[in-house]
Amino acid sequence: MTKASEARETAQDTTDAAVLRRTRFGSLPERIRPEDTVETRPATVPDPARDTYNPDEWLIRYCG
Repeated sequence: MTKASEARETAQDTTDAAVLRRTRFGSLPERIRPEDTVETRPATVPDPARDTYNPDEWLIRYCG
């Protein structure tokens, strides 16, 4: 083999490698929406007794 034929094989190998790379990594993955990446849930269980507080009650008790 001569250096010229080795150079052609190397160029062919490089081209084949580029084609394989393009096939594997040629497109971007599917886009993920931010809404799909975040899970929201309450930190504590809602307590109905706690939610019965009237924020205006202090006005009636102490100023009325």
